[in-house]
Amino acid sequence: MQLRRTLAASAVFSAFAQLSHPAIAQSAPINTVTVSANPLSNDENMQVLTPAKILAGPELRAKVSTSLGDTLGGELGVSASGFGAGASRPIIRGLEGPRVKILQNGMGVADVSSLSNDHAVATESATAQQIEVLRGPAALLYGSGAIGGLINVVDNRIPTRLVPQVTGEAELRIGSVNQEKSLSFSVDSSSADIGLHVDGNSRDTGNYNIPGAISQGDTSIVSKRLPSSFTRESSLAAGASLIRSWGHLGAAIQTMDDHYGIPTAERSFIDLTQHRLDIDALVHQAIPGFDSLKVKLSGTDYQHTEKSEAGTPITQFKNRMLESRIELAHPAWAGWQGSWGLQTEHVQFSALSATTGRADTVPTTQSQSVAAFIVEQRQFGDVLASVGARYDNVRRTPEASTLLPSREFHLFSSSLGGLWQWTPGYAAGLSVSLAQRAPAIEELYSAGPHESTATFDIGNNQMQKEISRNLELSLQKNTGIVRWKINAFLNKISHYVYGHTNGVKVDADGNPDATAEFTLRNWSQAAATIRGGEAEISYNLLGQGWSVRGYADTSRGTLDDAGSLPLQPASRIGMDVAYRHAGWRGSLAVLHAQQQDRLASFESFITPAYTKVDLGLTYTHPYQGAQLSWFLMLKNALNQDIRLSTSLLRETVPQPGRNLIAGVRATF
Repeated sequence: MQLRRTLAASAVFSAFAQLSHPAIAQSAPINTVTVSANPLSNDENMQVLTPAKILAGPELRAKVSTSLGDTLGGELGVSASGFGAGASRPIIRGLEGPRVKILQNGMGVADVSSLSNDHAVATESATAQQIEVLRGPAALLYGSGAIGGLINVVDNRIPTRLVPQVTGEAELRIGSVNQEKSLSFSVDSSSADIGLHVDGNSRDTGNYNIPGAISQGDTSIVSKRLPSSFTRESSLAAGASLIRSWGHLGAAIQTMDDHYGIPTAERSFIDLTQHRLDIDALVHQAIPGFDSLKVKLSGTDYQHTEKSEAGTPITQFKNRMLESRIELAHPAWAGWQGSWGLQTEHVQFSALSATTGRADTVPTTQSQSVAAFIVEQRQFGDVLASVGARYDNVRRTPEASTLLPSREFHLFSSSLGGLWQWTPGYAAGLSVSLAQRAPAIEELYSAGPHESTATFDIGNNQMQKEISRNLELSLQKNTGIVRWKINAFLNKISHYVYGHTNGVKVDADGNPDATAEFTLRNWSQAAATIRGGEAEISYNLLGQGWSVRGYADTSRGTLDDAGSLPLQPASRIGMDVAYRHAGWRGSLAVLHAQQQDRLASFESFITPAYTKVDLGLTYTHPYQGAQLSWFLMLKNALNQDIRLSTSLLRETVPQPGRNLIAGVRATF
């Protein structure tokens, strides 16, 4: 750990030392609008069929937090699981876990965050160049598990273009609510026809301040800080690429260490490490009749250990994954332009007792999948038509000694949509899709206690595949100083998988015990319906002077004839106001979430309404060929007691109180 921090610090100081060199050009903030996760590289404004949001540049930097869920939790249609500061995962339109795929540069992150809410996402927002959010079934081209959508974290660790001089970014920030101290950097360079990249991050936060009682209304336990809400994370990555007129061939390596607390009564914590290797190749005109051939390979060695408050190891999770992706893009054939591809995954997962080596929670299981996909689009007058299909063969094979059955699933997903631009700048879209998902390993084979969530999980190895039928309507105006968009969606899901509990307490062996720490949770299936909508209107978002944005989102998930789905997001409405003049920018953001009283049959806690107010002030000026941005942010300025309806710990884990953040960012 100390060696990595030393290397990271050295790289940052070297980068700052270059700021005085006259040959280094000043770079503008990132304002790219290309959705790299779309096989056809559509513009963000053309994402009516696959609603998208790109966070980049100053907007991304202002929202970076200790977890990916907190970074994205205020975006349209996106919530956060809120399992403490270290392990908050994005939830899209009320869908979470294995239904939301997390990518890093278009390849799976390969952690175990989809298995349980206490597991962190093993990717870092602080070093990302942009984060892409795709909501809806178009994300299925990256996996059958993406019924809800996908998040793609783009860090450009494998360079695809040569830069004439050293460029990069470095940031230092401190925070009051949790004594945050964080440093991140990213540097790009080149030598002849070799592109080079290095980035890193180090963050240290303590237990965060809370506005009131840990359990709402319970003044018998008073604490100014939430116990076991600390985080300590560091990462370091480097990449290189041969870049020529025919394309590029490159590789990147990454290492990450993460140490964070679980704010349950047990006060356990998790030590996480991940090592990753990525290879990326693009060849133009590699095959006659095709524009390009893309090949991506990714190998990940992930593990984390859940430990008691005293530091005793309890359970060790391991996930080793090898993923490949081959994609051919072709020009217009009879008017149709598209992309074809093959994707494979090989995963070995285990969750073993740290003391006995037994599979007390989830057995060692191998998963293999092979998939083929195609996406095509064509212009018919004022209508842009889009079609896509994907076939997956997925096999789950538990260790033979468990005597559990292997399962094989044949999954077919498809989508059909049309985008009608009846006048320049205005568009209407309609899409229908079918999506299928294989039950995850823990949903099939769990049979034991999970310390960090205090549940005793029981899977069902006879589960059927999930089948989701989706309909989406969209309207938008995407040009001019005033822009707006409206989305409405309906998902009908057969064999929806969810964790059901009736409050029964059991001991570590699963025996009923009213005084035990574990709550029995059974993985079950039922028919479900999810419906909702999103709306946004903005004025002058990128210009000088005043800018305004208003937005709202809502979704409701129900189990057919059995009440609401668990952990559903609250309906929200918000407004952002900003003023820009020369190097100054000030901002005010207000988000109001309504009371969430649409509960599942086994839920009892109604999350109250809250209003979150954030303020920001930034001053940017040139300094010796670079740009320096000094910033102040005040998060949760009203010090509201905020509890997320999407959090398993909503009764006992309030979100952080008022937080003053100060820092400086250098772009060169």
